[in-house]
Amino acid sequence: MDMTGEYRIPAPREIVWKALNDPEVLRQSIPGCESVTAHSPTELEALVTAVVGPVKAKFKGKVTLSDIDPPAGYTLTGEGNGGSAGFAKGEAKVHLAQDGEFTVLTFEAKAQVMGKLAQIGSRLIDGTARKMADEFFEAFSRIAAGSRAAEVEVVKTAAPPKGEGSGIPPMVWVGGLIAIGLLVLWFLIK
Repeated sequence: MDMTGEYRIPAPREIVWKALNDPEVLRQSIPGCESVTAHSPTELEALVTAVVGPVKAKFKGKVTLSDIDPPAGYTLTGEGNGGSAGFAKGEAKVHLAQDGEFTVLTFEAKAQVMGKLAQIGSRLIDGTARKMADEFFEAFSRIAAGSRAAEVEVVKTAAPPKGEGSGIPPMVWVGGLIAIGLLVLWFLIK
């Protein structure tokens, strides 16, 4: 599945970049996240519990950053393993742009899922991925904006699935890869 998205975060780009590199901010922002560990400036690991339809599993995910252009963006490559629930892997290209007092974060992600997750169906996976991404950005925006109430404006929605077994955006890696994907958001701006 392919997924694209755009989020307006009520904070300057430098603050957003810094927050996306803070493992504690990421842990607090990623739905179901138990831990986030930075092994190096370009490698991150997370443990996330995710529910996708009838499948609930604990995913251990790893993300690697490349094409790093601070604070404009980078490319994230990651994978997540949920044991018998399945495995997910993918890539996301992330871009940050300043727009007045807001930072506009856009991403394009491609991912694959295997195992039980792949049998659930792309529509359910798409919906879960979008929901997790929205929850991540709502929480992240509140933290990045400080004490101001933050609202996230979703400008683009998930692209239609390209076929069976392709799915889970960056946010679902951190929940599967959503367990990383949204964790990916940590790397979204590193």
